[in-house]
Amino acid sequence: MGSNVVFISLLFLGFSCLRGVCGNAELIALLEIKAALDPENKHLSSWTSDGDPCGGSFEGVACNELNKVGNISLQSRGLAGKLPPAVAQLKCLSGLYLHYNELNGEIPREIANLTELTDLYLNVNNFSGNIPPEIGSMPSLKVLQLSCNQLTGSIPTEFGFLKDLGVLALEYNRLTGLIPASLGNLRMLKRVYLAFNHLSGPIPTRLATAPQLEFLDVQNNTLSGAAPPGLKRLNEGFHGGNNPGLCGVGFPLLRACTRWDDVNINEGEPFMPKSSNNTSPESIPESANFHLHCNESHCSSSSSSKFRELGIIVGAMSLVVTLLVIGAVIMFRSRRRKQKVGNTSEATDDRLSADPGKELCRRSPSTLMNVEYSDRWDPMSPDCCSLGNEFLLGFKYNLEEVESATQHFSEKNLLGKSKFSAVYRGILKDGSVVAIKSINVTACKSEESEFMKGLSLLTSLKHDNLVNLRGFCCSKGRGECFLIYNFASNGTLALYLDLEEGNKRILNWPTRVSIIKGIAKGIGYLHSSEANKPTIIHQNISVEKILLDGQFTPLILDCGLLKLFAEDVVYSALKVSAALGYMAPEYITTGRFTEKSDVYAFGVIILQVLSGKCILNSSMRQAAESCNFTDFIDLNLKGRFFETEAAKLTKIALDCTDELPENRPAMAEVIEELNKPSQSSD
Repeated sequence: MGSNVVFISLLFLGFSCLRGVCGNAELIALLEIKAALDPENKHLSSWTSDGDPCGGSFEGVACNELNKVGNISLQSRGLAGKLPPAVAQLKCLSGLYLHYNELNGEIPREIANLTELTDLYLNVNNFSGNIPPEIGSMPSLKVLQLSCNQLTGSIPTEFGFLKDLGVLALEYNRLTGLIPASLGNLRMLKRVYLAFNHLSGPIPTRLATAPQLEFLDVQNNTLSGAAPPGLKRLNEGFHGGNNPGLCGVGFPLLRACTRWDDVNINEGEPFMPKSSNNTSPESIPESANFHLHCNESHCSSSSSSKFRELGIIVGAMSLVVTLLVIGAVIMFRSRRRKQKVGNTSEATDDRLSADPGKELCRRSPSTLMNVEYSDRWDPMSPDCCSLGNEFLLGFKYNLEEVESATQHFSEKNLLGKSKFSAVYRGILKDGSVVAIKSINVTACKSEESEFMKGLSLLTSLKHDNLVNLRGFCCSKGRGECFLIYNFASNGTLALYLDLEEGNKRILNWPTRVSIIKGIAKGIGYLHSSEANKPTIIHQNISVEKILLDGQFTPLILDCGLLKLFAEDVVYSALKVSAALGYMAPEYITTGRFTEKSDVYAFGVIILQVLSGKCILNSSMRQAAESCNFTDFIDLNLKGRFFETEAAKLTKIALDCTDELPENRPAMAEVIEELNKPSQSSD
């Protein structure tokens, strides 16, 4: 009878939650969170007592299918309060994104009650105090991002319980102590960021052999001993520089080890078992529990070596003092850099590259529309890599790296914007400067298989005169797909047209000829079927789609990109191309693109480069046809060009823009003609 009463009570409570009683409790919790995060009510004014958190009125709040709060995304909102214990009342919360704010105080221990939380982002704030060891009891946690704060104390050994943790980021704090060997228990751990702290002692051997580990950054600490040989498998994924006490064989940035380094590392984990079936961090001897300071009693060796150790002690004490001074200077400078990011709109390259890189292909525990980290457009699909595109995993970036690279899509990094897309300048964690193109999901093909085919095509294109796709990131939560390209420092070719006399961007004649030849080679590659690549028609070539790198090498942009877009978006893009004069005449009657359509657009570009004008009028074309270079070639060149070469290029341009497609040359013929030597004369 008693069990029936309990069952009925629980059933009633469940129905009450569905009918909104628990929703009211979440509303109360959200209002308490608002009061703590935004005490002056400057940024969360939409969070009101008479509002509905699941009705779309609460900015940054998303709910799941049971009308419970599942996601809070308030990154870069200027919040300057504290994170209150009330956040633990949101029992269904799976994503908490509060990074790039100015939050302060300690991280509440109650946050560990969020058993459904998978993503915790508190990085680039001013949190202080110790990291709550209770976080180690959060069973669903996959990403723990606490970088760029003022956290102190040691890394909790309890983190060894986070069986699903894939990313641990604690860099740019004030953490001390040793790296817990319990992190080596985490079979899902892929990326660990511990750089720019005051961590000491050895790198645990068990961490180095974690099965999924692919990236470990421990640079700029005071680590010592020999780097475990197991880290060699990470290749460039291991960063251990600026740790004067750290040594290793086969690590380019580490000094060679001596016999004393070997003693230190062996003593650092004196009872480390080769294998263990017990996953409890307390049951496994930790390197983090062993201290290497030679003035502690348990660090002494046999009496026969006491005099020899005395000299070592003196040397070690001097080294420790030196390292502490160096560490203090490094930490002071790094904190100053962090404060610039947290308190102003400016950011250094270091800060833009401080957050995690590629990781995780995961499924959400619910149907909540939150941030996804996957190579697939719909990460919730059960067959993650069933489309035969497994190789795309090598091109995968995650949203955190895209956000970090662009400083959360800062307006100052915005290079251009249209109705369906935007382009940002960014800096990745490895320091690479990139251009990140954001495409709204509404612009993409609705069929995932077709979208993935287009994406596969983009990743397969490799040529010196193409802007090659470096990687991509698809976020279902944001409803965007991001394409990451190498950055072309000299901008688009359009920037070098219609210039006034004396402008520093005016291109000389050899550069113009080189650009024309490079564009031809790029189009020729697209039209060829070499290297098991299908013939590709660009369809939308223009001076806006030609980028110039630091050496003014032309790079064709958006090759194959239209394969990703829905038909109406493609049509909209082509209308713009037609208005600018790049559209071949036959498209109007046939509605079809061929290689000869690209050839026509290329001919227009040649005329633009030679004339220095973006808009070509009829009189300029007549001058070109009659080789009247005085009225056609860019006056900014002041006659400094080769007439025979100009005549050849002009003829090629006119042949390419013939109204009849059958009269236009193929790109292979154009390239052959361009490569023929010209009889140059002034």
